Amino acid sequence: MEFYFSIYISYIKFSSYYQGYSDSVALTDVKGRHLQINAKYFRPFLTLNGIKGQFKLELDSKGRYKSLTKLE
Repeated sequence: MEFYFSIYISYIKFSSYYQGYSDSVALTDVKGRHLQINAKYFRPFLTLNGIKGQFKLELDSKGRYKSLTKLE
């Protein structure tokens, strides 16, 4: 399964995820489906400006995490 979404989380806001105070990011994909994604998958995309962009989340046939890709 694939999910496409745009996201912006400031560096300050994401620091609560990074420090372990929150463990998931809640968002809505382009088809209106609500998702909760473990924050650890966003860490490679964190910059001083936060996390911003369009992403594709892939899950396997059992609904488990497969990959998270930033789209350019």
